[in-house]
Amino acid sequence: MQRLVAIRSQESFCRERAVLDSNRRVFWLAQAEEWEQRALDEIAYHFRECNLAHGDLRAVAS
Repeated sequence: MQRLVAIRSQESFCRERAVLDSNRRVFWLAQAEEWEQRALDEIAYHFRECNLAHGDLRAVAS
């Protein structure tokens, strides 16, 4: 989960820069969107891993 925190931090940084740097606002917002997608991918990966591990436990218990 530390990785997710770091990714969200980068996303937040980009959004802050978009507010402060009006000349490159579109660039920073695009960067923030990329970081947001990485965060969503990380969350999906985490849940897949948890479901696989949980499925393994069910197989052992049966």
